[in-house]
Amino acid sequence: MRGPALLPGPLAPTGVPAVRSPRAAFDDIVLSLVRELEARWRSELGLVEFAVEETPMLPDDWSTDTVPLASLVRGSGGRPTRLVLFRRPIELRSETRGDLTAMVLTVLVEQLGELLGRPPEEIDPRYDADED
Repeated sequence: MRGPALLPGPLAPTGVPAVRSPRAAFDDIVLSLVRELEARWRSELGLVEFAVEETPMLPDDWSTDTVPLASLVRGSGGRPTRLVLFRRPIELRSETRGDLTAMVLTVLVEQLGELLGRPPEEIDPRYDADED
């Protein structure tokens, strides 16, 4: 790819495109919130692997109209617990970047609450049950 969009300039001093992809923006939001939550709950979380996938893989016999926003698979033995957020279903429920950040926070807090056996409000005081 060539052209002025890739050359250094006042809006993109390193020469990279100044516009971030939706995937990169989503990953930034998740990473920021995960860092905050991990810092607060590090001693209780243990070995947890956080991931983002585009969409969930639903079985052919999926009978409900809802699509999961996340998946929590508890680890065993040497395998870590795996918490996966599904980007597209979360994005489709969010109109603005603020909505998206709030939705990601809500999903993360609910999943961590389930993992730690604590109410979501205790996991993060910003939790809003009406965000779903």
